[in-house]
Amino acid sequence: MRETRRARLALGLLIVAALVLITVDRRAGQGHVLGPVRETVAALFGPFERAGAAVARPITEFVGMVRDAPGARQAIADLRKENARLRSELAAQRLDGSRAAKLDRMLGLAGLGRYRVVPAVVIARRSIPGFAETVEIDAGTKDGVRADMTVLSEHGLVGRVVRAGADMSTVALLTDPSVSVGARLEGGNEIGVVSGLGEAGGGDNFVKFRALDSTVSLSAGRRLVSMGSLRSRPYVAGVPIGVIERVENTPGDLVRTAYVRPFTDFSTLDVVGVVVEGPKRDPRDAVLPPEPRRDDAADRRAEARERERRREAAASADDALADRRGRDGEAGDLGPLGDEESADEDARPAARRGAPSGDRREDGRA
Repeated sequence: MRETRRARLALGLLIVAALVLITVDRRAGQGHVLGPVRETVAALFGPFERAGAAVARPITEFVGMVRDAPGARQAIADLRKENARLRSELAAQRLDGSRAAKLDRMLGLAGLGRYRVVPAVVIARRSIPGFAETVEIDAGTKDGVRADMTVLSEHGLVGRVVRAGADMSTVALLTDPSVSVGARLEGGNEIGVVSGLGEAGGGDNFVKFRALDSTVSLSAGRRLVSMGSLRSRPYVAGVPIGVIERVENTPGDLVRTAYVRPFTDFSTLDVVGVVVEGPKRDPRDAVLPPEPRRDDAADRRAEARERERRREAAASADDALADRRGRDGEAGDLGPLGDEESADEDARPAARRGAPSGDRREDGRA
């Protein structure tokens, strides 16, 4: 008990002395007599303090990290959500900007043709019974859309509405093999029918044009517009269809065939317009885009490729003819005996024709 009391008394005295010294030192400042003592003590114990702090720092940081971990995880989750929201808003702004530009161009095309349209956005692409290539749009009967209405994009014809629901409609694309559109060549009255090729149209979604007159002149670069249907159903007149890329020359056919690259890019179809009211007059070629400026260098390269193709075709034809002649020569080579028999057979009619009458009688008696 006595030792405990002594220890307590000593500890109390030390604490009191420490408090007194701290108070006196703080009030006195650097100029006090205790200043040199403090500096000496700091110099002696400073390295130990720094070493202890260096050893304790990782522990204290770990303890603080464990203490703050729940809040840090929540902060990270909040930051991730915020980043996702910002990225979504940025993508939406870009998409809205792109769609706004497409909508503006589509309305400009509709204005040129005097078409009254209902804008819509493609929301799905699928096939339905009877049609292999169709898209769903977010406009329906509530918006005035009906079946057998023309659908166009900012570049040209897309197809026609085949089903109309209250809020959505189904559009059969121009590239569908079941779709046929009356078409007219730019700058004239030559007409024909454009039909979809489906997968046979390749990545460029080519369609086929059949001119009803076999004497009509078809060439690459000529453009097509829709001819129009009775009362503008299902197709209004004057909508750009595409440009001829290749002409198929088949002698004896009653119709001429060409392959057309559509103006509309069906692989990136987005904003479209449904024509709910057609023009009172046929716009003819007024809706067609301006013809692109001709590139002389590209023309020269195309001509060089065409010359090379013709040269290769001529060389192939010559080789085939030479092979055929060789086969004919081998079939006619019958050997020496065959040659003599052939010569005798050829000489006999000649002898009969050139022989005198007496000889002919002798031959007859013989």
